[in-house]
Amino acid sequence: MTVDTLPPTHPDIAARLQALRTHMAGQGWQAVLVPSSDPHLSEYLPDRWQGRQWLSGFTGSSGTLLVSAEKAALFTDSRYWEQAEAELAGSGIDLVKLEGPAVPAYVAWLSTLTHAPSPAALAVDGAVLGLAQAQQLQAALAAAGWSMHTETDVLDGPWSPRPALPAGAVFEHEAPFSTTPRATKLAEVRALMQAKGATHHWIATLDDLAWLLNLRGADVDYNPVFLGHALVSLTQLELFVGEDKISNALAARLQADGVVLRPYDAATAALNGLPADAVMLMDPKRVTWGLRAAVPAGVKVVESINPSTLLKSRKTDAEAACTREAMERDGAAMCAFYAWLEQALGTTYVSELTLDERMTAERAKQPGYVSLSFPTIAGFNANGALPHYRATEATFAVLSTPEGLTAEGLLLIDSGGQYLGGTTDITRVWAIGTPTAAQKRDFTLVLKGTLALSRTRFPQGTLAPMLDAIARAPLWAEGLDFGHGTGHGVGYFLNVHEGPQSISKAIPTQDMAMQPGMITSIEPGLYRPGQWGIRIENLVLNVPVPPAVADAAPGTPEYGQYLAFETLSLCPIDTRCIDRSLLCDDEIAWLNTYHAEVRRRLSPLVSGDALDWLVRRTEAM
Repeated sequence: MTVDTLPPTHPDIAARLQALRTHMAGQGWQAVLVPSSDPHLSEYLPDRWQGRQWLSGFTGSSGTLLVSAEKAALFTDSRYWEQAEAELAGSGIDLVKLEGPAVPAYVAWLSTLTHAPSPAALAVDGAVLGLAQAQQLQAALAAAGWSMHTETDVLDGPWSPRPALPAGAVFEHEAPFSTTPRATKLAEVRALMQAKGATHHWIATLDDLAWLLNLRGADVDYNPVFLGHALVSLTQLELFVGEDKISNALAARLQADGVVLRPYDAATAALNGLPADAVMLMDPKRVTWGLRAAVPAGVKVVESINPSTLLKSRKTDAEAACTREAMERDGAAMCAFYAWLEQALGTTYVSELTLDERMTAERAKQPGYVSLSFPTIAGFNANGALPHYRATEATFAVLSTPEGLTAEGLLLIDSGGQYLGGTTDITRVWAIGTPTAAQKRDFTLVLKGTLALSRTRFPQGTLAPMLDAIARAPLWAEGLDFGHGTGHGVGYFLNVHEGPQSISKAIPTQDMAMQPGMITSIEPGLYRPGQWGIRIENLVLNVPVPPAVADAAPGTPEYGQYLAFETLSLCPIDTRCIDRSLLCDDEIAWLNTYHAEVRRRLSPLVSGDALDWLVRRTEAM
């Protein structure tokens, strides 16, 4: 069941929107665009840049707000539609459901404004608007008779008091978990810069910066990163970071590797001061419009992917070994949690909030644990049909009381942890009570998609989006589909969502080529609104496999290097939810082999009830 709450009235939202509209009128703007972004294009934002949430009340991690004097609208994709409808209710903000590219939808909405002059002005903070999207938006606005104003932070003034910049300390990611010296990484980046003809390179994305310098922080929830920029030349690196965030001892070690510390707010001035003969390498997907505009007009800019993005996506053998250990620790935590859950159901009060708290507590007991890698998604029955659902104190489902189960159904839990030796992300669905035939069918079709992709062998260099259909095929065969991507890259004690690979319906680019060492999720799903949701997710590692013909000659069909997926995640899959008649013998064999491996590797790390649960849930089918 779900705890009932009164429909929201959003008095604060109305006042905030009015303050923004008053500011707009004073500036001569007809509309304002507020993206879910910061100067580093982060997925999870420090409080200072949570302007879209502050203005709208929508808490999803992806969405854009457009405000005019007449109306306001929140644009988001299918992952958040039900959540947005609930959170926007009573706010006066319309929901626009994105089913394609965002920029045309923004311009179409602006064209409906009845009192806009020609030309009309759209304001957006260029310091937080991605360069690639800004270029598309500017062209589309011009064609529609609008101008784009990017010079100011549109929330300065209306948002007061505004949260300050985070001030947490930066720390070093040390051996044995940090396996490659930062001097080596800098040399690799500089070699790739020179191959592009660049003398300078700008890094704004926080995971790239943290990886390159073997530094970590706590400025962004769930991601162990810190706010900063880097200007890399062929002889030094200027690190723009908040004062007092780096200790004297760490500063000395950085200086020994050619890293010079600068104030965080001096980044734009450094770009303005580039020499005329500089050749700047910038990734248009990883810098903002404001940063690009700060480069002097005479400086040549080479647009290409950040070298660090490609390098950090390919985990070394040592990093892969650390990640395997982190997966074992994570699996042990889940055994303890699920053993507790099965005993608690029907005898103890258990809610979606309880699940989050208990699972986090079990992970926190594990060696090397630092934090969650994203907000836990624990959705019972209908709540599981919301792909990015999160229970709150206001609205949550109760599974059990001391008097018994409140309902039977399916429980979806998507969770992950940050460990010094790796980042985890895993989704499992569990039967509460006896699953129905319809639930078993849906579960098994999703499982078939997970197994199909997990067992795939493919040529090295295959563009990741090309693999997406393999996981969807069992669902497509039954006329079913899901609205999110099948898989995302995962960092090494870094962001849980990492590029450049993406197993999805994205338009492929050469940067998305699958290479050895990449870690990616496999997570097909199926969601029945108001009933249940199913997603079965493991993380996998790209590993080379021997060729079918060892000495195949170039030009023959057998020639080429191939990759396969090593499944890293270690946690049983609930066989009670499987309709065995829908599985082939080889699928059952894969699942039995996986469960045997889970039992072998986790048994030494658990005991008592957790061990009993592990043995019971890994029995062969």
